[in-house]
Amino acid sequence: MADRLKQIRDRIDALDERLVELLSARARQAQRIGKLKQGTAYRPEREAQVLARILRMNRGPLADGALARLFTEIMSACRALEDSMTVAYLGPPGTFSQEAVAKHFGGLTATVACGSIDEVFRQVETGAVGYGVVPVENSTEGAIGHTLDLLLATPAKVCGEVMLPVHQCLMSRAGNLRAIRRVYSHAQSLAQCQQWLARRLAGAKCVAVVSNAEAARLASRERGAAAIGSKTAAALYGLKVLARSIEDEPKNTTRFLVLAAHDAAPSGNDKTSLIMSTRNVPGAMHDLLTPLAANQVSMTRLESRPSRTGLWEYVFYVDIEGHQQDANVARALAGIKRKASFLKNLGSYPAAVA
Repeated sequence: MADRLKQIRDRIDALDERLVELLSARARQAQRIGKLKQGTAYRPEREAQVLARILRMNRGPLADGALARLFTEIMSACRALEDSMTVAYLGPPGTFSQEAVAKHFGGLTATVACGSIDEVFRQVETGAVGYGVVPVENSTEGAIGHTLDLLLATPAKVCGEVMLPVHQCLMSRAGNLRAIRRVYSHAQSLAQCQQWLARRLAGAKCVAVVSNAEAARLASRERGAAAIGSKTAAALYGLKVLARSIEDEPKNTTRFLVLAAHDAAPSGNDKTSLIMSTRNVPGAMHDLLTPLAANQVSMTRLESRPSRTGLWEYVFYVDIEGHQQDANVARALAGIKRKASFLKNLGSYPAAVA
């Protein structure tokens, strides 16, 4: 047994040496690319293509998600050799937005924690940071209206998306649920856990705050208080995790958008996000969407939102498959433009791969 273990460990050591050699060689190639090209080292379409190719090659035993995270960190380390890009997110540290940044950009990317979603937009719009990550919808609770309103007004473009499985934890200084009198969390998280809260903490008062990390900070200072958020927030604020995965929907997922001054080039697996409106007459919406069907463009999302410009006037948020440079998508967009009273193209970007 001991001899067999030593043989296996020797092989692992040899593989580790080879991995170091290969990673160093990859980093040197990244440095060469950095010297040849201008602008930011981050190319969303290229990184999406790398991840998609890696996952096609995967035969196990590592899961696709684990392999994608490893290569995201490799690309993050290589990118850090080329420039010092910064990403803004809804803070403070410990939010799911921070986890989305780490999943998409890797842990070596510089970040700025913002006090509100509005501030994330402002940081990108003023050029204070290169990129911003904002939540846009949740699989359980639907669209995040404030983000949609800001997308309508911003000059920023969408250059990427992140799908983050959200597993909520209840955390507190208290040792058990009986001591909990107040529960802090973001309104979305409270809604995602309302059935669990009704069953297990029916007598506690639920208080909505600006972020889950802020909830953890408040709970860390108040006796008899708890917070709902990520296990990362619990560790950051010294709280005990009293219950895990308390979300009502096990597949609860939040979708985030990546904002920048630019969108992305085609990656081969893309989405395009639009905002549009039409006259309030019978059949207008059908006519507006007809160019999509006529050009075989699939619509993956349709969300209505008050336009805030007049009574009972609405704008529609639409996600479609494909890149605006694809011939059929370009024809569809041209057809929509002829029919719409308002059309804003938020950008084309790689679809999340894992």
